[in-house]
Amino acid sequence: MFSDEHLYSIALRKCSNIGDINFYKLVNSVGSAQEVWSFPKRELAKILGIGSRTVQEIGSSEPLYFAEEELKFCERHQIQIRLRHLGDLTALLNECEDAPAVLYQKGSFSETRHPVSMVGTRNITPYGKQFVHDFFEEVNRSKAISVSGLALGVDTEVHEQSLQHEIPTIAVLAHGFHTLYPSRNRKLADRILESGGALISEFNSSQKPDRENFIQRNRIVAGFSEATIVVETAFGGGSISTVTFANLYNREVYALPGKITDKYSQGCNLVIVQNKARIISTVSELVDELGFGSASDHMETLFPRAEMRKQISEDQKIIYDIICKSPNISLDEIAHITSVSSHKILPVLLELELSGLLKSLSGRQYIAI
Repeated sequence: MFSDEHLYSIALRKCSNIGDINFYKLVNSVGSAQEVWSFPKRELAKILGIGSRTVQEIGSSEPLYFAEEELKFCERHQIQIRLRHLGDLTALLNECEDAPAVLYQKGSFSETRHPVSMVGTRNITPYGKQFVHDFFEEVNRSKAISVSGLALGVDTEVHEQSLQHEIPTIAVLAHGFHTLYPSRNRKLADRILESGGALISEFNSSQKPDRENFIQRNRIVAGFSEATIVVETAFGGGSISTVTFANLYNREVYALPGKITDKYSQGCNLVIVQNKARIISTVSELVDELGFGSASDHMETLFPRAEMRKQISEDQKIIYDIICKSPNISLDEIAHITSVSSHKILPVLLELELSGLLKSLSGRQYIAI
């Protein structure tokens, strides 16, 4: 079932100083993981950015013994092993410089489907649940496949709604396949596998769900898709790291806005204001932008524009009208026209953006939508 290259790849990745980037450098320079294992260390150390300290464990018996046991474990539990340097990763994930050198997988999925990643807080609110439900109801006839992290809250809702709407889903784990965290999602994990989805992890069977693994896991969630949707998150929530990775990989990020007083909307509002994510104004527009087909006519908007325009204050109307007349106008230009300081205008712009009436661009420029 597995080749010598699988064995030596696991052994090489097990070496304490060999991360995904160094692994890729070594294998690309020498030719294969098996060749790296027997290559003179002095020569390996000369590879750009490697050094003698990095290669000291290569060729030792302990990592190789671990790899032998790991292959037996994978065979017993029907776990596939994908190797990046053999072209086994999906095209999108392979684009990421720090993509996993070794990826473990249970189940399977069609790579002809279009992945969309969805993340958020463990403390999902009814607002977030309704959004997730509406999103999957809208894309249920498309070739979408969802990607999330199997955590409680938003992740669980994403996987559940995917299954309810007969959309395959991929759960990215923060630990090896010897366990499942959180344990209450074990049945959900089984249903994912039964429904044409997959569980994937870069962690071997010795690795527990340690705190730092969740951040590391988030880069795979971001790298797997062309777009990441942040449903709800607080300031400093784990989803912010997923946004950071998606930005680093030049992928689209969308965030669901909410009231500034709602704790689990504050992180979403922040990444929107920082131009790290695009604001979600309607489910139908989001679905269209993601390329999942025309939205149904009866789909109600989350933020009906006509109704919102009736409700905006006089100060908001003045600024909104200025932006309507001058697309791509900057904050400084608005301040000059209104003779109001920019720090007083910013909160008004944020309120208009959260209402779905404006879109912020780079360089603090704005357009009406």
